[in-house]
Amino acid sequence: MLQKLQSEIELIGRHLEVILVVEKNQPIGIMKLSDILGIPMHRVRYSLKVLEQLGYIRASPSGAVATEKASELVENLDSEIDALIFRLEDLKVRLSGNIS
Repeated sequence: MLQKLQSEIELIGRHLEVILVVEKNQPIGIMKLSDILGIPMHRVRYSLKVLEQLGYIRASPSGAVATEKASELVENLDSEIDALIFRLEDLKVRLSGNIS
């Protein structure tokens, strides 16, 4: 059951890494992203496709560029991750009380 959650976290983590590198190095192409991240090009291409569909990046003749939506995400990333950690820790506490 939790394996699906683990897979989603890993995929979202990759997407977030792509956003961070695009924002820092824009415009940037797939090959350069792949080199920087150490991720195969087909996975980078998939992440770029997803991120473009969600409005976080856009394609340009010179490569991927971050949108304002990506900048907002990066700006709030720490607090968003902290909120998720808090929710998971709360769940763990509630469940451990029922397991004993």
